[in-house]
Amino acid sequence: MLRPSLIVLAVAFVLAGCKEKPEDGKAKASASASATLADQALLVTQEDLAQIQSNAMSSGPVITGSVQPERKADLRAEIASVVLQVFKENGETVKRGDLLVRLDDTSIKDSLHSAEEAERAAVQTFDQAERQFQRLKTLRASGMTSTQQLEDAEIRRNNTQSDLVAAKARTVQARQQLQRTEVRAPFDGVVSERKVSSGDTAQLGKELVKVIDPTSLRFEGLVSADKVNNVKLGQSVRFHINGYGDQEFSGKVKRIDLAANATTRQVEVLVTFNDNAQPRVSGLYAEGMIEAATTQTLMIASSALVREGDKAYAWLAKDGRLKKVSLSVGERDARHGDYAILAGLKEGDRIIRTPIATLKDGQKFTMVASVSNKLPVAVAGAASQPAVNSAGK
Repeated sequence: MLRPSLIVLAVAFVLAGCKEKPEDGKAKASASASATLADQALLVTQEDLAQIQSNAMSSGPVITGSVQPERKADLRAEIASVVLQVFKENGETVKRGDLLVRLDDTSIKDSLHSAEEAERAAVQTFDQAERQFQRLKTLRASGMTSTQQLEDAEIRRNNTQSDLVAAKARTVQARQQLQRTEVRAPFDGVVSERKVSSGDTAQLGKELVKVIDPTSLRFEGLVSADKVNNVKLGQSVRFHINGYGDQEFSGKVKRIDLAANATTRQVEVLVTFNDNAQPRVSGLYAEGMIEAATTQTLMIASSALVREGDKAYAWLAKDGRLKKVSLSVGERDARHGDYAILAGLKEGDRIIRTPIATLKDGQKFTMVASVSNKLPVAVAGAASQPAVNSAGK
């Protein structure tokens, strides 16, 4: 905060008040202080001033969307059965192959046993038919059997072979059905949503549990169709995510959808994170800007701007006086919140970094070292009276 140099004056008022009546001393001190404030120069430190400089300003299309995982699995029931047990809750980490849900397998086990017995019987029948065929084949070579008998044996052998293949297929199918009663994690990740509980009836295709890989998060955003021509693969993107305050994330354009949304007419743009500084929660809303172009321009911090309706001003500190300068400002840089200066200031100008409402056009100021932390307690208290309405760092 800007502070006037009234230290000596405040102390003199206190000493003078001790020699007069309390009422007279207060009245005279107040009148003298009010008369003197107008002539006092603001005390300004280097920390209170900001220098106008030319900086790189990025511009490009606005992108909005949400953070979603690249690797995600919606695990569903592949058989109709009853849920016996759910082993993982929402938010729990899992490894590839971990058992997540077990379904009732009683009837499937019975089917598997039946299929295995049918396969063993088919094997025996095929072996017998194969031996019979080989015997008749030997006898036919010595002329001791007819060709018709050999052909009949070969047909029986082929039929039993087909029956054996079908029996093996039924056994494999039963084993697969048995495996489907155990729902396992397809990759390392986190359970994002549990859909069933023990005792539920899981129909074919029913959602059981969702698993995501939190290390594969990416920004799935939408860009207006009239701006998509400015978007190119590999361009930098800076964005903020709800729930992470002012933290800024960065990434690069990885993919541009070739078809616009039929309802919103927006184009989906996929952005990958640049580093490991990425959120650990999916589904959060994000908004940012694709850096399609970069230009050099004068910039001013938003804290130094004074808004009065549609007009913008800044307090120029020059030749020992403050001047209220009207500005023409351009676009806001989404990266750090500064505004482009179109007119009103030039490079090298010094302005008040954080102006207050009591500043006056043409007011004097004096540059001093920052000593506010070294003021005695009594002096600091005197300087904080209501009459002190102007300050400068």
